[in-house]
Amino acid sequence: MRIVGLIGLVLALLIVGLLVKKQMGGVAGAPAANPHAQSQQIQQQFKQSLDAAMQQPRPVADDN
Repeated sequence: MRIVGLIGLVLALLIVGLLVKKQMGGVAGAPAANPHAQSQQIQQQFKQSLDAAMQQPRPVADDN
């Protein structure tokens, strides 16, 4: 009975590993840049996301 649980666990890990590999392959499909360029790109994306979030109007509370 334990062997069935172990086989199930190994199979689940294999499936998760393949999904992660597939997902990372989609992200890293472009040629990998040097770490400095990647860092700059991530910082730029974060800044753009932050700027977009700051442009959204704040909800106004009703005083009812």
